[in-house]
Amino acid sequence: MSHRLGKRILGKSSQPLKDQALEGSGFARRAMISFALVLVAIVLLSLRYVYLQVISHDEFTTRSINNRVRVVPVAPNRGLIYDRRGRPIAQNLPAYRLELIPEKVENPQETILALGEFIDFPDDVVERFQRARKQRRVFDSVPLKFSLSGEEVARFVVDRHRFPGVDVVPYLARYYPYGELLTHVLGYVGRLDENDLQRVDAGNYRGTTHIGKTGIERYYEHELHGVSGVEKIETNVQGRRLRVLDRQDPVHGDDLILSLDVLVQQAAWDALGDRAGAVVAIDPNDGSVLAMVSKPAFDANAFVRGISGKDYRAILNAPNRPLFNRALQGGYGPGSTIKPFVGLAGLELGVVTPEKRVFSTGKFFLPGQERPYHDWKPGGHGWVDIYGALEQSVNTYFYQLSLDMGIDRMHDYLSRFGFGSRTGLDLLGENPGVLPSRQWKRGRYGQPWYPGETIIAGIGQGFNVATPLQLANALATLVNGGTRFAPRLLFAAKSAGDGQAQRRHAPVVQQVPVKDPANWDVVREGMRRVVHGVKGTARAIRPESGFQIAGKSGTAQVVAQVDGEKQNARTTSRRLRHHALFIAYAPFRNPGIVVAVVVEHGGGGSAEAAPVARAVIDSWLNQEPLR
Repeated sequence: MSHRLGKRILGKSSQPLKDQALEGSGFARRAMISFALVLVAIVLLSLRYVYLQVISHDEFTTRSINNRVRVVPVAPNRGLIYDRRGRPIAQNLPAYRLELIPEKVENPQETILALGEFIDFPDDVVERFQRARKQRRVFDSVPLKFSLSGEEVARFVVDRHRFPGVDVVPYLARYYPYGELLTHVLGYVGRLDENDLQRVDAGNYRGTTHIGKTGIERYYEHELHGVSGVEKIETNVQGRRLRVLDRQDPVHGDDLILSLDVLVQQAAWDALGDRAGAVVAIDPNDGSVLAMVSKPAFDANAFVRGISGKDYRAILNAPNRPLFNRALQGGYGPGSTIKPFVGLAGLELGVVTPEKRVFSTGKFFLPGQERPYHDWKPGGHGWVDIYGALEQSVNTYFYQLSLDMGIDRMHDYLSRFGFGSRTGLDLLGENPGVLPSRQWKRGRYGQPWYPGETIIAGIGQGFNVATPLQLANALATLVNGGTRFAPRLLFAAKSAGDGQAQRRHAPVVQQVPVKDPANWDVVREGMRRVVHGVKGTARAIRPESGFQIAGKSGTAQVVAQVDGEKQNARTTSRRLRHHALFIAYAPFRNPGIVVAVVVEHGGGGSAEAAPVARAVIDSWLNQEPLR
């Protein structure tokens, strides 16, 4: 047994432990594969190197630069606005705003809430931030609050380290030094939103936070904004600013000079007192607007800072609608202020002559009808010609004149003075009013025209609707001999770098044909007698000396009267009283100003509106003429 065991052991140990040739072959095979892999890797790396360093060199060089260089838009300074005598009425004042860059803030909402510990935010600040964020890229800053107070800036600076990605940025904020006095003319600027970007060149508004929303600020937005610039800024790895590498300066917006005179505007505002109404004053020689007041109004500075929802609702729901521009959009029955134009139509069309007289008994009857149309004076005025009819505002005279002329001829002639159409003023939202006709009524109501509607149209009642701006512009056309301008608020503009302002002239819309200049003189003389005649309805505002005023009073009915019943100012509720109107111009021989006044629920035009017109005229004539 031991012999067999030893034989097995001996036989086993006689075989070789390794096959050297096989192992050498396997090693060589593995070495070749490894070399091939290394060679492939080297080739791939070489190709990648060539791609990065040669083919895509420019692209990656740009990316590298962008990692340390940031291109920042630079908003231009908004153009300033002045009145015709150089008084600043829209300025840019230094201010600070708080901005947040979403890319650098992990949780913007929590950050805003933490900032609210020492920054007085409006209630909807988070909602506003989310809306603004959607309009910007993640690396663009989003304003959180404009016009920070000095205390808020100081408190933030102390805790700045707690809020990476949030910073205080200096800027120029719009400011309206005259507050509500000029709001309805100037309008205001507000935060730029997505709707605003649809009407401008979005590329030119990078870096811009505010845009004109209403008024002159919106109408002349393109001129006022200017052209944006850019800065190339070198930053460190934390994105902090190191130095400015290059800068393309922005172009300052144009400075605008308006035709308004602040002192005349103030006189109109003060004369209205606490009553709602509107005043428009125009230079009849060139169509420039001297004053344009709508009352009540509001302080536009609140909208520049970013008005809260609560404060906006307070203005929106305030009595007498302070957001409503009565001078431009208010539609009123012109009442008897339309009589000079109806009288001129009758003269020019040959329906009446200056000598023709009508007997006023206080009542007027259409042929075959028993229902009377009343004059304002019980018992009537007796025999009157056109001079007396204008001086005393005799309804009976104009009832007969309008009936003889007919609604269609009356409509066609009055339309030449701009009634029933927009004047073309350089503001948006103008009300065209209504100048009724047979065709207009058929199209509007599908009904025929009746003779009774003609005679009340002749005294400015019924379907007639006019704005204070239309009345002033129509009177300017009558005064200057038939040149109807598209009135203008922009008097001149001064571009950046220009030494002198360039005058802007009001365009001529129409030249009203003049058949006989004497007819125009007849109407103007009748208006002079309204103030200076023995029986003039507005003789209470007659100047004691120095110059003469021509005018015409009017009353626009708010509620219908029954059988000529007159309102009693002491017993009639204020909101049910008629609107008081007055149009005037001065000086009579060489007119330099026309004025249209509407006092809502004022009652009588002579008592309520005429003194306002006189205050405006006095203010204008007391100014030194421009050189």
